[in-house]
Amino acid sequence: MPMPSEVSIGGAMMPGLVVIFFGCLLLMWLLDEVIGRLGLYRYVLHPSLVRLALFVCLFGAAGLLLIH
Repeated sequence: MPMPSEVSIGGAMMPGLVVIFFGCLLLMWLLDEVIGRLGLYRYVLHPSLVRLALFVCLFGAAGLLLIH
């Protein structure tokens, strides 16, 4: 079942992407910790660009859940 396009947070209607955004931030933080502890950022030229690309991929894939 797809996620609703709007959710009520504290009585205010928010886009469903807000929930997905914060979920992806949490997942990205966990993945960043694992990748950092494994030392995999040594093998890339720009670690912050890799972090951004990983977040965009996660958020884009999770955002597809909103499509009905």
